[in-house]
Amino acid sequence: MDLDALAAARQDDWQRLDALARRRRLAGPETDELIERYQAGASDLSLVKSTAGSTALGDRLSISLARARLKFTGAPENPLRQLSRFAGVSLPAALYRLRWLTLAVALATFVIAGLYAWWISGDPRALAALGSPGELEQLAEEGFVAYYSENPAASFAGMVWTNNAWIAAQCIAFGVLGVWVPWVILQNAQNLGVTAAVMFAYDEADTFFLYIAPHGLLELTCVFVAAAAGLRIFWAWVAPGPRPRGIALAEDARSLFTVAIGLVFFLFVAGLIEGFVTPAPWPWAVKIGIGALALGGFLVYMLVLGGRARRAGATGDLVEFEAGATRIVAG
Repeated sequence: MDLDALAAARQDDWQRLDALARRRRLAGPETDELIERYQAGASDLSLVKSTAGSTALGDRLSISLARARLKFTGAPENPLRQLSRFAGVSLPAALYRLRWLTLAVALATFVIAGLYAWWISGDPRALAALGSPGELEQLAEEGFVAYYSENPAASFAGMVWTNNAWIAAQCIAFGVLGVWVPWVILQNAQNLGVTAAVMFAYDEADTFFLYIAPHGLLELTCVFVAAAAGLRIFWAWVAPGPRPRGIALAEDARSLFTVAIGLVFFLFVAGLIEGFVTPAPWPWAVKIGIGALALGGFLVYMLVLGGRARRAGATGDLVEFEAGATRIVAG
């Protein structure tokens, strides 16, 4: 095939394709023409490559076709802009939607933990079922505190971070089942209540609260948020309201999965506090103050920034183009 002859025959068509692709706005007929010329140009490029391989003519035509394709498919959004929208709008809006359910999960956890602690502390048989007096005394007077310093701070912080992030992700991923989140809440509350009962029984209540407070303020709040997100996804399936069930589940799942991603970063901060601050030989006022500051920052992000994003109409879901069509309509 004579490439020069092909170029001479198609030059006007390719120039018109380029001109249409460079325009900022296209009318309806021009859009149709762009697609038609794109298809014709793609056929020409296929012919050039199949007969002559890689050529300068083929490269120029590829560039023209790529520019035309972006015109009707859209260019990908700048990653930095996507990140700023996620951190400044989508995530806080999704967190704000969970504020009351998060509070309910927190109250349920503390009530269940308190009941466990009250029951075990008041029943010697229940306390004895947890271990021998020597084992329980060792846990209360040495083991509980040693847990925070028996491993290097960096590896310990990484361990608790990945463990808590995994629990949070499971709450959201399996929340639609309806049983996983209540089970996690029960297990979390039970662990808190049993540990508290043992510490109380050996007059180490102050040690329990002092060592839990620095990292627990933010860490437990993140777990409560993850549980709330899982319950919200389940409820979208059970009671979708005016929305079709599939659409309700898809919208809430997409928006609340942003919470799973965001909690990874907040739990990382909690892990750093647990690994480096909790066992540090600093005054307790300083260590608890750091934990309270971390929780305060999270609540400001969730309630203040999230409330602003929610009032602006954000839900945490993908934008309409990225989410795709939810229903086929005519017209």
